[in-house]
Amino acid sequence: MKCIQCPVKCGTDRQINNGACGVKNLRIAKYYLHPYEEPPVSFKNGSGCIFFCGCSLKCVFCQNYELSRNTRGKDVSAAELADIFKKLEDSGAENVNLVNPTHYLKDIAKALEIYRPRIPIVYNTHGYETTDTLKMADEFTDIFLPDLKFIDPLLSKRYTARADYAEYALPAIKFMAEKPLKMRDDGKMLSGCIIRHLILPLATYDSVNIVKFVSELPESVYLSLMSQYTPFGEIQNFNELQRKITKREYEKVLSAVAEYGLKNVFIQDMESAAENYIPEWDF
Repeated sequence: MKCIQCPVKCGTDRQINNGACGVKNLRIAKYYLHPYEEPPVSFKNGSGCIFFCGCSLKCVFCQNYELSRNTRGKDVSAAELADIFKKLEDSGAENVNLVNPTHYLKDIAKALEIYRPRIPIVYNTHGYETTDTLKMADEFTDIFLPDLKFIDPLLSKRYTARADYAEYALPAIKFMAEKPLKMRDDGKMLSGCIIRHLILPLATYDSVNIVKFVSELPESVYLSLMSQYTPFGEIQNFNELQRKITKREYEKVLSAVAEYGLKNVFIQDMESAAENYIPEWDF
């Protein structure tokens, strides 16, 4: 069957060959209770993250490089994935967090038919999505947790394999932003949308444009501004990426948050820019 689950629409029969995402079968690199998601997602016990292998975006600075390039991982069946859902739920996970799920959407839907957890499902995506795929995901998703990496196509062309990133990401984000917000009185998110943005060195002008874009979305949407950029991946030819962001760069983006009147914003400490926050991959 030809794969058209992501915007690349490579048409590969992934039972035979790797797709543009670099993978064939359902493959994961790790699952565990992750304490470092946004507070209403990790909440008290941690988010039940499942890290899927492969990625069609191929950011040069990817902090999950080993799994996005499929250099490690373990093939699992839909039934085994359903078992993982249950294990995470039984271990006290606040939710089941599907990290980079797009190219496995049909497999995930099969697993959820076998076992649907009684805790929220988080769709944790790089933002490079089609709205048709998101409509399928919306049938089982409670919380959308997308990245919005770039608006400027010059940045996406320089740092990813997809110069058309914003062409797909902006309408995708608008779709995900419509997810109704439901928060428990104790601060746990049950439904909603949190948009993440990783600030990059020398790219604060684009971060400001992203803040402006988010300010025009429904007020129920949260923005998570990440200062955690750490030099990683294939950045040897990108001098500007070989350092962390500066306090001045971060404060410029925070000033834009104030200027555009955003209220629901998560702010990271600059100390978050460290490799010890990058998971070790089990498989």
